[in-house]
Amino acid sequence: MRWLLRVVVMLGLLAVLAVAGLLLLPGERIARVALDQIEAQTGRQVRLNGEVKLSYYPILGARTGAVEIANADWSQAGPLLRAEALKIGVDLAALLQGDIKITGLELLSPQILMERHADGRANWEIGVDGVSPSGQSAPVAGADNALALSLDRALISGGQLRYLDHAAGSDMTFRDISLDLSWPVYRGAADFALSLRPDGAEAVSLTGDVSDLAALIEGQITDVAATAQLGGSRASFTGQVGIPLQVQGRIALGSPDTGAALAAAGLPGVTLPQGLGRAAGLSAEVTLTEALQLSLREMQLTLDQHQINGGLDLDLAQQRPYLTARLAASALDLNGLSSGDTGTATTDTPVQTGWSKAPIDASALHLLNADISLTAPSLSVAGLSLQTLDVRATLDRARLVVKLNELQGYDGGFAGQVVANNRNGLSVGGDVQASGVEMKTLLGDLVGVTRFTGQAEARIAYLGVGESLHQIMNSLSGDGRIHMGRGTIEGIDLDSLMRQGLATGGTTVFDQLSASFTMENGDLQNPDLLLQLPVVTATGKGRVGLGQQDIDYLFTPQLGSLESQGGLAIPVRIKGPWAAPKVWPDLEKAVDLNLKEEKAKAKAELENKVKKELGIKQEDGESLEDAAKRTLEDELLKGLGKLLR
Repeated sequence: MRWLLRVVVMLGLLAVLAVAGLLLLPGERIARVALDQIEAQTGRQVRLNGEVKLSYYPILGARTGAVEIANADWSQAGPLLRAEALKIGVDLAALLQGDIKITGLELLSPQILMERHADGRANWEIGVDGVSPSGQSAPVAGADNALALSLDRALISGGQLRYLDHAAGSDMTFRDISLDLSWPVYRGAADFALSLRPDGAEAVSLTGDVSDLAALIEGQITDVAATAQLGGSRASFTGQVGIPLQVQGRIALGSPDTGAALAAAGLPGVTLPQGLGRAAGLSAEVTLTEALQLSLREMQLTLDQHQINGGLDLDLAQQRPYLTARLAASALDLNGLSSGDTGTATTDTPVQTGWSKAPIDASALHLLNADISLTAPSLSVAGLSLQTLDVRATLDRARLVVKLNELQGYDGGFAGQVVANNRNGLSVGGDVQASGVEMKTLLGDLVGVTRFTGQAEARIAYLGVGESLHQIMNSLSGDGRIHMGRGTIEGIDLDSLMRQGLATGGTTVFDQLSASFTMENGDLQNPDLLLQLPVVTATGKGRVGLGQQDIDYLFTPQLGSLESQGGLAIPVRIKGPWAAPKVWPDLEKAVDLNLKEEKAKAKAELENKVKKELGIKQEDGESLEDAAKRTLEDELLKGLGKLLR
C-alpha cells in the first residue's frame, strides 16, 4: 500500500498550495495547480469535481469535492481511486518555517481498485517516487524533491477496496474500510487503527505502530508491532517489515472457538472434530523474503489438547506452492474424527444401506506440493490405540502418498502406505501389512469382540476408482491374506458341539487359522478359509460384496482332520444384505458331505442287481449303461436269427 500513502502525500500538495496562495488565487485555481503536480508525478489523470472551499480559522485548510484518479490505460474496470471528498488542514506556523505539518486529512467514502493484468502488470505501478513495479526489487526513479511531511491525524471512512486478479481469476471486495493514522513526525513513529469487512464476513480490525513510517514508504526495513482481531480470535506480530514485502519477527495466533472464527470469516456451519482445532493457537518465528520464501521456526501449534512442535518452509514463488514441514506431536487422540456430537445411534435409528453417492471434493490435492513428516508417541483413532507413530506424507501434482515408517500397537507393528491420486480423476489405494498383532485387543477395540485370541500376520493391497464412495467401493480390486498360529475362541467349544452336540460354553483351541482373498469390481472372493482344531476342521468359501454390501458364504465345520475324512460336517450358509443376513444349515450340502458313502453303496447294490437280472456282463472299462445296450443288441440279433430260420 506504499503507493496509496504516496498518493495521499501528494494530495497534501493541494493543501500546501492552497495555503500558500490563500490571498492571491481562488481555490479552484490552486487545486488545479496541485492536481497538475500529481498528474506529472504519477502519470495518471486526476479529476476534481465540485468547488474547493478554503478555511482560515481556526485551522488553515481546504475541502474538495469528488476526487478521482484514473486507472492504468489497459484497465476497463473504472478508476484507481474515487472519493466523495477530501479534507485537509495544515499548521500555518510550521508551513511558514518551510515544513509541511498536516493537522488533519480525511478521505470520505473512497473506492480503491487494485487490479492485476493477466500478463502480471499491476495498476498500482505508477510513477511515484520509490514505488517499484511488481516483480522488481529496485524502486523506480522518482522525483528528486521528495516531501517531508507529518500527519497529526489522517482518517478514511466508509471506504471500499476491490482486488481484481485476471491471472488468478479472483475478485475480492473489502467494505466498510476505516483508517485512523497518527504520524506526527515525518522521521518518526506512526500509530494506526484499520478496520475492514470482507464480503460475506464480519469486520477485521488491525491496530499497531510503525517505528519509522517514512523509512517504510521509502523501501527500508523498520520495526512494526501489530494486532489483528476477528470475532474472538486474535493475531499479533512483533518484528521488522520492509517493502517490497519482507517480514521477520514473531507471530502469535489464538482462537478459542474456530467455528465462530470461520463463521465470522464467511464460512458458517463448519465444526472441526475434537482434537483438530476447535480451539487453536500458534506461535512461531516467521520470515518472509522478497523471493516469497516463508518459513516458521520454533513453531508451537496447539489444536485442542494436542501440542505440535517443529518448523515449516513454504515456497510461494513456484507455480504450485511447495510446503516442507517436520513436526513432532504429543500423544494424538483423533477419536473425534469418528464420533458425532449427538452421541451414538439408538435402535430406533433407521438402518442406512448403500454407500454415499455424494461427490467427493478432492480439489485440495491440487493446491500445493508438500513433504511433511510427523512423529508422535501414541495415536488413538477410531477406537484403536497405537504407539510410536512415524509417518511421512508427500504430495506431488495432486498425488498424496502417506508412508508408515513406523507404527506400533497391539504387541505388533504395521507398515506400508496409502495413496490418494486426483491427477486424472480420483483413485485411492494402498498396501498395508500387520505383523504379530494380538487379535483379542485389536478386535476388542475395533468391533468390541474379545473372545478371539492369538497373534496374526496380515496384508492387504487395494485400489478403488471413482468420484464418490459408492463408485470407489464398487470398483475395489486387490488381494490379501491373514494367517494365525495357535489361538483360542472363548465362549464356545466347537469340539464338544461337533462330537457330542452340546452347545455349552468353554473355549475352542485352534492350531491355525488362514485365509486369502482377491477383490474385483467391489466383490471379495475367499476360497480357502481354514480353521484347524485337533479333532475339528472348519473351512469356508464365498463372496463378500464390498460394493453391494451383501454376502454369500458357506462355512463348514467337520469332525476329523483334513487327512482323515469321514466325520460329521454341518455346512452353514450365510447369505443376504449386511444389514440383515440370513443364516441356516445347508441341508443339500450336508447330505452330499455326510451321506456320500451311503449313496455310493446303494448305487453299487442296484447295479449288481440289474446285472444279475438281465445277465449283463461288463467288459473292462465299460459302463453299466453301455453293457446293457450291448447285451440287448445281442439278444435282439439272436431273436431275429431264430425268426429267419
